[in-house]
Amino acid sequence: MAKKNEDRKGPTAFDRHFSEIYTDRWPGLREALSAPGRPEAHLDGLAKPYFLDGASVRAARALGVQPGDEVLDLCAAPGGKTLVLALALAGTGRLVSNDRSSDRRGRLKRVIADHLPAAFQTNVTVTAYDATRWGLHEKAVYDRVLLDAPCSSERHLVHSPAHLALWSPNRTKALAQQALAMLCAALEALKPGGILLYSTCSISPEENESLVERFASKRPGKWILLEQALVLPDDSDGEGPLFWAKIQKAASEPDGMDHS
Repeated sequence: MAKKNEDRKGPTAFDRHFSEIYTDRWPGLREALSAPGRPEAHLDGLAKPYFLDGASVRAARALGVQPGDEVLDLCAAPGGKTLVLALALAGTGRLVSNDRSSDRRGRLKRVIADHLPAAFQTNVTVTAYDATRWGLHEKAVYDRVLLDAPCSSERHLVHSPAHLALWSPNRTKALAQQALAMLCAALEALKPGGILLYSTCSISPEENESLVERFASKRPGKWILLEQALVLPDDSDGEGPLFWAKIQKAASEPDGMDHS
């Protein structure tokens, strides 16, 4: 039984799982994931520098926030992408930065207080709602929504033997299911015609491209895919991993919708 459990979880199962997905690319990708990340200060206009992976900066900017927008950052902690969004608003409009975790929310508040100029903090509100149930709180309110979903974060796993030992495909499945519920809630929060950016720092198709396909089946006709990208560290000078999908909500509700 112990041997069977080893086959299903831990580093051996992790490598087998991703070698089946990435085939000959996996050894090089695994090595790139094991190397130190390359966070750099890409953000001009902060009160003091904040170090963020370049791919994360590009993803947040891909949301296309404009001054005056109503913006929701649904899973905002630790706060790097919130800083990108706040800089784009430049003290105008409104930014709601949400995180359910008390500890993570505390860090989010510190990041905002320490790094954003005071004039850019006045329109930022930190909230503590369950992202999967946001539709019970607000509907059709925001011009832009960022959902940087909790994910498997494989780069962090390979740097933490204790966490890697606990990895299993079931963890990925659970996170993907949670992300799907968050995506449905994020879409409800958007105004008709609004833009949603879904992102993860996972290399798992189940949490990335395949999840977007599931979302299309779950909410048919309610949105269109504008852009999709996956940045992997073995071909991006160490940046990433970072997946994003840019989605536009339909201007009107199609008939026969599944609202489950």
